[in-house]
Amino acid sequence: MGELRVVQPTLMAHAGALRNRLRLLTTINLEGLTIPDGELAPGDWGEGFMDRRHPHTYVHEAVLTYYQPFGSGAFSVSAGKGFAPFGTDDPMSRPALRYPVNHHLAQILERSIAILGVRSGPVLLEAGLFNGDEPDRPGRWPRIGRFADSWSGRVTAYPAAGLEVQASHAQVHSPEHRAGFGIDQSKWSLSGRWSGSVRRFPVYAMMEWARTSEANGFFVFHSLLAEGAWSPGQHRLQYRFERTERPEEERTIGPFRSIRPHLENSILGTTRWSIHTAGYAFRGLPLDWIDAVPFIEVSYGRIARVGGGLFDPEAFYGKTSFWTFGIGARLGLGQPMHRMGRYGVAQDTAGRLEGEHHRHRE
Repeated sequence: MGELRVVQPTLMAHAGALRNRLRLLTTINLEGLTIPDGELAPGDWGEGFMDRRHPHTYVHEAVLTYYQPFGSGAFSVSAGKGFAPFGTDDPMSRPALRYPVNHHLAQILERSIAILGVRSGPVLLEAGLFNGDEPDRPGRWPRIGRFADSWSGRVTAYPAAGLEVQASHAQVHSPEHRAGFGIDQSKWSLSGRWSGSVRRFPVYAMMEWARTSEANGFFVFHSLLAEGAWSPGQHRLQYRFERTERPEEERTIGPFRSIRPHLENSILGTTRWSIHTAGYAFRGLPLDWIDAVPFIEVSYGRIARVGGGLFDPEAFYGKTSFWTFGIGARLGLGQPMHRMGRYGVAQDTAGRLEGEHHRHRE
């Protein structure tokens, strides 16, 4: 299959007052207009899509923060719609265009959130309350009556220049049943990220482990992912490997959609997706008014059934391996993309690669 799509169209805006102690951070995502039926991506899943990445909600982030420094640290209070303090960065701000399979294992996004953050020296603590329900269409807002039925916490340390280590845990109530009668999730995430330079050229590397259990451990899904990028001059080489387990949910007549609302008997089995993704990008087009970065990406993956269940990947797909190819360009205007999902004391923690190689896309 092949398709031509405009993906990840975003508009970002920041505002500040009271000597920047009061901050507003917003991200508008227009994928509901450009990919209403999702983006072809074998292995991806979530919010009712299977093997297609779902469009995000129009208001991806709208978070108001009060930030107060003290001595060698600071504290902040943030509220609005955005990411719960859990896991790693939104894949949109990372080198590969292809979303990883573990997106819904490694991030909790587009919720009504209230977050307290404290930073002291090289250690940062965040604790948050949010609603458990996932959006089921781009125009959907969180169900306010469910606010604070879920919580998460994250600790982040910066032991050396450019090095970040985080550990986080979340308890999410009925994420895939909007009314709140579905099964709960218990989530863990560990990661390390480094941004620096090798021979004066920017380098980025990240490794993460994630675990999600549902129904008091009856279903357990693991993910291990490692990715990196090296940017000598106007060129960028990048690579990602992930091995992620995902639920195989009962599908509708259309093979790319699963039945909603989701219940425990909707899971027909578990598959493990092992995917290598390599890419090359060139940042050197002589355009003063727009940031244009042509790229090419290639992915190779294998699918395996884990444990029992009714789902047989070879019978469903016809084979247990696949290739995907992507060619396109990232286009952007204005300031570099901010680090999504980091608010208050965590807002200004972006590494060098993000600032130099990722700009707003449209």
